[in-house]
Amino acid sequence: MKFKPLHDRVVVKRSTQEEKTKGGIIIPDTAQEKPQQGTIVAVGSGARDEKGTLVPLDVKAGDTILFGKWSGTEVKIDGQDLLIMKESDIMGVLDT
Repeated sequence: MKFKPLHDRVVVKRSTQEEKTKGGIIIPDTAQEKPQQGTIVAVGSGARDEKGTLVPLDVKAGDTILFGKWSGTEVKIDGQDLLIMKESDIMGVLDT
């Protein structure tokens, strides 16, 4: 990817949603909720504190994260649907 987020922002690729329920019922696209889980594709350099010191991010590219339902801004980069959000929108990192 040729995009680098600035400051404390991260680029996230949203996980794919299941198209069937456990009982085998197929869910149409219009009824599916967007997953609140994804993988970080790129991270910014970090935020600056009151003194101007660079504070690095706690997450890194490749981390699987959980984020809020309305977090981030949806963008399309290189044909991929991605989210750009601040690190503060991330609720946590999943251990795989």
